[in-house]
Amino acid sequence: MVLLLQYTLIFASVLMLVALGGCFAEHSGVINIGLEGIMVMGALGGALVMKFLPAGTAAPMVVLLVILAAVGMGMIYSLLLAVAAINFKADQTLVGTAMNLLGTAAATVFVKAMNTAESVDNVSATIQYTEPKKAFLVNIGSFEFSWFMAVAFVALVVSYIVLYKTRFGLRLQACGEHPQAADSVGINVYKMRYAGVLISGVLGGLGGITFITAGVSEWKFEYGVAGFGFLALAVMIFGEWKPTRIALAAILFGAFRALGNVYSGFELLRNLNLPSTLYNMLPYIVCLIVLSFTSEKSRAPKAEGQPYDKGQR
Repeated sequence: MVLLLQYTLIFASVLMLVALGGCFAEHSGVINIGLEGIMVMGALGGALVMKFLPAGTAAPMVVLLVILAAVGMGMIYSLLLAVAAINFKADQTLVGTAMNLLGTAAATVFVKAMNTAESVDNVSATIQYTEPKKAFLVNIGSFEFSWFMAVAFVALVVSYIVLYKTRFGLRLQACGEHPQAADSVGINVYKMRYAGVLISGVLGGLGGITFITAGVSEWKFEYGVAGFGFLALAVMIFGEWKPTRIALAAILFGAFRALGNVYSGFELLRNLNLPSTLYNMLPYIVCLIVLSFTSEKSRAPKAEGQPYDKGQR
């Protein structure tokens, strides 16, 4: 039971971080389908730092540098969406899809090239980070606490405050609802949309490194992030673009995903003799069921996905 709770919280942290990122982008008026690719690039940045950090680096420094690398890579990669969607008014869904394909492919090629340069015997797209990963973990009895859980909680609180209690958050939401009206009162819609997309890059990159360090000490980048970017979009929609509801939805989906890791520890589940792949599929099956019943009632920001034309009224 403790292991189920542990995995639920770590997977919920991943989904919460990435869904909150999507929430900021869509509140600004930009649909960020590219969260999957952003997660991969953030994971790559964090994993590279863990790989090349000198042995004996202090744990707080490891945590800080890995988080900064993941955040930086996620933010830089999200600029592709920002430039294409905001400056060139490209189709946001197509750009996001291309980012997802490019992210996994680029990370795989880069890591394979790096491993080939280091050793001709190791040409897989795998990065190992056994020792640095320990800096993120604290054992509390039989429970293994990850600092990423705390980061996700802080991100939740900050997101709520920023969106609903600050001038920036209210302006951001105005740009996603009525950009022409926002512009008429002096709000720079382009800058606000850039801010929304970049914030989604920050949180998406952070979610990526959280995901790949969830239960393993190495990661094969050919696997990407197993569809967690799309699952986070479902969490965002189910949570109706509101941070507190997103958190509850993330815990729900995280619990179903955790079952795929720990079902063998429950006698009742073992006796069902169901294939392990079915438990891994559960969060996606639940996602389809939940969205089929709730998507009609979900109210997205009115202007999301619509390129802003300053001359249009």
